Amino acid sequence: MADNFRVIFAGLADGTNAKTACTNLAEKLKTSEEKVTAFFKGKSLFAPSNKDKALKQAKLLASLGIQSKLQAVSSNTQSTSALANNDRRDERIFDALDYITSSLIRLEEKLEELEQRLPEIESKTPVSNSEEWQDDDLMLDEELISPPNERSNIVLYSLIATVITLLIVLAAYLAFPNLFSF
Repeated sequence: MADNFRVIFAGLADGTNAKTACTNLAEKLKTSEEKVTAFFKGKSLFAPSNKDKALKQAKLLASLGIQSKLQAVSSNTQSTSALANNDRRDERIFDALDYITSSLIRLEEKLEELEQRLPEIESKTPVSNSEEWQDDDLMLDEELISPPNERSNIVLYSLIATVITLLIVLAAYLAFPNLFSF
């Protein structure tokens, strides 16, 4: 037994114009007339739903002069489409993982190549005496720690005054909301 039903177009009621029915249905559902026209040509307008909801949809269509019928939708078709979507998603994930893995392998190969080149480069450069820097005397003519510059507190006081003013305006707005109209 089918769990879900789909509402399918069966025809127009006697005395109902196709154009007005299309326009009225598009306005009622707040959708485009192209979708409603496609519904008249056999495509589904509503997603498959339970029987009660499908009956309500059919009743709505009947109130606009559109005859419809319910078609049972088996859950197998939904599950196969869901499985197909999952398979495609899994395939994309595996492709991404494969790309990441191959990129990591290429990076590792380049790193090994650089590590092999490093000893060659070190052997070509002359070895400098690493103790030479210890022989240099430090020039301590200037003080290492300079006294901090005197700052003006005008900026600080102006920021504090601005914050206090904004807080007063906010409190007045919250206390008397009708006083301010934006």
